[in-house]
Amino acid sequence: MKEKSASLKLIGLGVLSAVAASLCCVTPVLAIIAGSAGLASSFSWLAPARPYLIGITVILLAFAWYRKLKPVKPSADSSKDVACTCEEDRHPSFFRSRAFLLIITIFAILALTFSYYGNIFYPTAKKQATVASFKRGPVKQAELAITGMDCEACAKGIKYVLSTLPGYVNAKVSYKSGKAVVIFDPMKISITQVDSAVNSTGYQVVQHKILTGESTLHDETHR
Repeated sequence: MKEKSASLKLIGLGVLSAVAASLCCVTPVLAIIAGSAGLASSFSWLAPARPYLIGITVILLAFAWYRKLKPVKPSADSSKDVACTCEEDRHPSFFRSRAFLLIITIFAILALTFSYYGNIFYPTAKKQATVASFKRGPVKQAELAITGMDCEACAKGIKYVLSTLPGYVNAKVSYKSGKAVVIFDPMKISITQVDSAVNSTGYQVVQHKILTGESTLHDETHR
């Protein structure tokens, strides 16, 4: 009985560590869907601990599977309780079954890999400025240095918020470099408003500069 309780505790701790590891990636998506972009960076402080939380989750669930699959060796003292325990072993409760552990394992995998597929949950935003509309005048391209991004979900969230701005043409946001390149129509929006849109997500623009020359997003913009 003590061993089974220990297994449940391992599973519980594994779930908690998986959820904690995924919060910094899940929160931006939930914030955008809920219309509360300012909450996007609420759990970004967990990002530095994410690799450790992933490791803890893997170790805990692996050990839980080990305990679940290893053969049970009856001890000398257990012979008296065989009649009592055999029925329980034949019909374990669902929360102590392999099926439950499998469900938890799949949940943990989905949580830990959320940053790779979370962008599919973002609402689709239409471009506010079309190619036809900005051919009449020059567009501006700005590079923003942004703090707080730690995964692809963060970058996707920022790009989505930018795409809702009037005058938005295109953007490329990279959490790895901590930068965003934004193309916009200066007749409809200013760089200050672009900064404010990013800041509204909870991430912060620490520096921006207007780029000169041909747009690095030229081909993508005209597709």
